[in-house]
Amino acid sequence: MINHEVRTRRSSDDFPTTEHLAYKIAQIAVDPVPVDDDVAGMIINRILDNAAVSAASVARRPVTSARRQAQTRPIDGGSTVFGIDGTYAPEWAAWANGVAVRELDFHDTFLAAEYSHPGDNIPALVAVGQRVGATGADLIRGLATAYEVQIDLVRGICLHEHKIDHVAHLGPSVAAGLGTMLGLEIDTIYQAIGQALHLTTATRQSRKGLISSWKAYAPAHAGKIAVEAVDRAMRGEGAPAPIWEGEDGVIAWMLGGPDKTYTVPLPGPGEAKRAILDSYTKEHSAEYQSQAPIDLARRMRGKIADLNDIESIVLHTSHHTHYVIGTGSGDPQKFDPSASRETLDHSVMYIFAVALEDGTWDHEASYAPERANRPETVELWRKISTVEDPEWTRRYHSTDPNEKAFGARAVITLRNGEVITDELAVADAHPLGARPFAREQYLDKFARMARDVVDPAEQERFTTAATGLAEIPAGGLGALNVRVLDQVLSQAPATGEGIL
Repeated sequence: MINHEVRTRRSSDDFPTTEHLAYKIAQIAVDPVPVDDDVAGMIINRILDNAAVSAASVARRPVTSARRQAQTRPIDGGSTVFGIDGTYAPEWAAWANGVAVRELDFHDTFLAAEYSHPGDNIPALVAVGQRVGATGADLIRGLATAYEVQIDLVRGICLHEHKIDHVAHLGPSVAAGLGTMLGLEIDTIYQAIGQALHLTTATRQSRKGLISSWKAYAPAHAGKIAVEAVDRAMRGEGAPAPIWEGEDGVIAWMLGGPDKTYTVPLPGPGEAKRAILDSYTKEHSAEYQSQAPIDLARRMRGKIADLNDIESIVLHTSHHTHYVIGTGSGDPQKFDPSASRETLDHSVMYIFAVALEDGTWDHEASYAPERANRPETVELWRKISTVEDPEWTRRYHSTDPNEKAFGARAVITLRNGEVITDELAVADAHPLGARPFAREQYLDKFARMARDVVDPAEQERFTTAATGLAEIPAGGLGALNVRVLDQVLSQAPATGEGIL
């Protein structure tokens, strides 16, 4: 990997285009380096993972709204929308499928200086691949680039410190991945990356306070914007430049300011794109920093004879967990039984309480209003707090994969003064966890989420197509869509009438 220093430049500086971060990313996109077999295998796993969570979310209102928007743009030879027949405009298929993937907060993650869900790249690349008749091998190459770019940006540039949403790294990664998949020229990719970044920077209020369905829509919007940016760039249109480093660019006015230097690692020429292997998926439908605490709560519940005996629970954890999903956020909504699902998903206090009571976690039942309003749950929930522990923060930011951790130490104090302590560094499903996810677990997750949603024969057809992705011929990527049972779609809620 080559570390690139990125900082603001004056308009009068001698700063050639080839030194722009957007151009260096475009160079990665056009590098014809082969995709390693283990990387290709993990790409298949994540396609399976996205289909699993889309099946689980297909009848939810935000997903239904996005799907119905896409259905107003049918075109011959277009792209598929998860769950239904027909073909639609690729940017709107990317939009609808992106919402389905993101709605339940249940797919892959990478955490470093910034946060990310790199599986958000998949809907846009699949949609465009279907539209242009790409092969499975083309898609694999494009996704290897998209994952590499987003994860490398996440390693080097912190957005949340400046209250910018993490999807600002997703727009450029989708644009770069599309450039690879489509075999575009470097200058075209460079312009598309600049446009995508310029149009996908937004504040983090989408993940603060009373969190709405826009949390699921924001990544889909970034993917849709990137598809449109590539389309414009292919037609010869340009972008603001230098987009990161410009005097009025992203770093100067949205991030660290003119005096800040960021270090972004990118593969050197001929170096394989392997970043996807550093990411990890979720066993539980919850914010990633809750994955290990859920498993920790399941482990600790057997040590407590009666949960009513608990006086207090303190979770010692990282800066991120404390300030984003813990009591350090200062958000009273995180203790509100009537809060939205999205808000409860970002309350580690609620999640730890329910996992401690139930010994399990379910993507629907654990968030149900009647579940959140149980008096005993509310009482336990409000006994839980978080504190930042410098050691957990250090491990969160460690570059050593054997030391990097997203867990917590739980200190449970009983009314009689007894103290029960345990800790867990990584979730059970993490590559270093007790039960790491491999192909078998991804297939099982899809089967569980698709049960009673997708016909068994359709499940088998899809998993055969996905696992044979590398062999899918030109024009065959429509096989990656999944048709949902009519009775499931008929249960989707009514949505308001829009303009379109």
